[in-house]
Amino acid sequence: MKRLAAVVALLGLATATACSGGSSNGSGGGSGGGGGLFTTIDVNRPGLDASAPANPYNPKGNSFSAFNAMKIGWVKNHLTDPNQALPGIAASWEIAPDNSSITLHLQPNAKWSDGQPVTAEDVKLSIGIAYTQGSTAFAVTPGAAGAAADVTVVDDKTLKITQDMANPSPKFARGVLDTTVVPAHVWKDVLPADFWDKLKAARGEGADAEKAREEVTALGEKVLAFAPAKDVSAGPFVLERVNPGEALLVKNKNFFNAANVAPAQVKFLNYTGNEQIWNYLTAGKLDHSGFVAAPTDVMNRIKSAPGNEVIKGYSPVAVGMAFNQSKKPYDNVHVRRGLAYLINRDEVTKVASPEGGTPAVTTSGIHQKAAPAWIGDTAAQLEPYKPDLAKAEEEFKQAGLEKKDGKWTLADGKPWKVSMHAPAGFSDWLSAQENIKSQLIKAGVDAEVVTTADYPLYLEELAAGKYDVGFWLMALGPAPYDIFQRLYGASNGWTNVAGKVQHAAPGKNGNWMGGPEEIEVDGTKINPGELTAKLNTAPAEEAKPIMVQLAKAANQDLPVIQLWDYVNNQFVNNSRFTGWPHDDEILRLGSGVLASGVWIQLGMIKPKQ
Repeated sequence: MKRLAAVVALLGLATATACSGGSSNGSGGGSGGGGGLFTTIDVNRPGLDASAPANPYNPKGNSFSAFNAMKIGWVKNHLTDPNQALPGIAASWEIAPDNSSITLHLQPNAKWSDGQPVTAEDVKLSIGIAYTQGSTAFAVTPGAAGAAADVTVVDDKTLKITQDMANPSPKFARGVLDTTVVPAHVWKDVLPADFWDKLKAARGEGADAEKAREEVTALGEKVLAFAPAKDVSAGPFVLERVNPGEALLVKNKNFFNAANVAPAQVKFLNYTGNEQIWNYLTAGKLDHSGFVAAPTDVMNRIKSAPGNEVIKGYSPVAVGMAFNQSKKPYDNVHVRRGLAYLINRDEVTKVASPEGGTPAVTTSGIHQKAAPAWIGDTAAQLEPYKPDLAKAEEEFKQAGLEKKDGKWTLADGKPWKVSMHAPAGFSDWLSAQENIKSQLIKAGVDAEVVTTADYPLYLEELAAGKYDVGFWLMALGPAPYDIFQRLYGASNGWTNVAGKVQHAAPGKNGNWMGGPEEIEVDGTKINPGELTAKLNTAPAEEAKPIMVQLAKAANQDLPVIQLWDYVNNQFVNNSRFTGWPHDDEILRLGSGVLASGVWIQLGMIKPKQ
């Protein structure tokens, strides 16, 4: 894809600016001392905006997660436990056995870069801001799953956040830990003095509560627009300057673990696409980069550059070829199965994502590395859909398709062309679709690839039902609900509001997949959207049998063909710094987190001696 991992792509692409020159990577000094200059890129977005504020909520803000922006904790992408995290502003925490609360213990020596201590009031204000952004744990929507019921400051370094147990979620703690913390003495005016009273009113019912909810949500725009006079950071670095070519951060001497922070400075280089990142890597300019898709020849050049190393880990996301079942002939399951038997996933992955993905063993809706933990032996019992021309033709005939002069036509004799869409710049997706096109044409199925201008437009047109076939990110672990809602959530007609599941007809309310409301699995009809909604509140052991049913449903009904499961590739250079983690657990940091910032603040990264 155009950028790191697929989870990040869900956030959309920011507008890029042209790249201009910057200082060279060297051993330079900087405030606070340390091991020199650390150079990287922000894989979350291309383009640096010199006029943007140091605001972590602003889409173009010059705030770099884990470098000058801190979260309560750094959530990991564990195979099955969504609440596992590394320390951030919180040094430790306790989660109640029934998941009803989380008690946070802040870093005892945490200070802001201006010398003021980080306190529980900073965290409480940050939680208030999170409510204005519709955060998962801090939602004002009545009955939202996993929403907080109360935030209590116990003392200067301790808070307790309780969950509304009317509609609990097993990933409540994750939602709390994933909150960005800002300094109250800088940000206090973005929320009105009566904010918490307003929030309490918003949790009620009736016209007054609705008005209060609207007022809380409206504050979100004020938060996005806020521009601090200077960057006040609790992270290992603080922003010093930014221009269209680079952003420079210097060491924060007040960071609680500053003694173990190796670099004295960090430089984020601007880029506008894959090619620039490839050039940075092949030239050895980057000490670290997150995932970027690259063809084999480019990957070989990157690997051969002096000091470069590719570290591989688990990335809980897959890509699927998704069907709009409101369009013929994709409403017929035998057509979808026939296509699955025609597509050689090994060949597609080898062409499109040889280093960044592994061919899907089958369509289960779950990343193959996590599947055994969730569905056990069922994973091996699913139909693998290995390439089989005879089976494909049998499925097409069952669908009523006809083969004339070596080409498959619709049942009424009209021509059939598989039209696949992908956004411009997503090099792995486009390469995959071109390969699939070739495979299908060879088997007598006409096909084409249509490029959309950019990712936001692609998502907009996909949701509007304008495409027959598109690529769709799926298997977004580690939480069971997140894994399957990509197949049996709003995009396929099911919405889960306040614990109540509603189904919209194809073409309505964002339902572009248009799948059936019920599917027969093992002789019993199931509603996959309702089962998926249950995963939002089910503990792990209760979730497993539900996931077995949903995996079987996905495997036999094929709302998508699961093509490849992503690999978490991290690019590092050992010429200037060492100590890179090779432990998959440490590599599994959630989306939107700049992993090397966490490694640096934990003291793992050391200057090359």
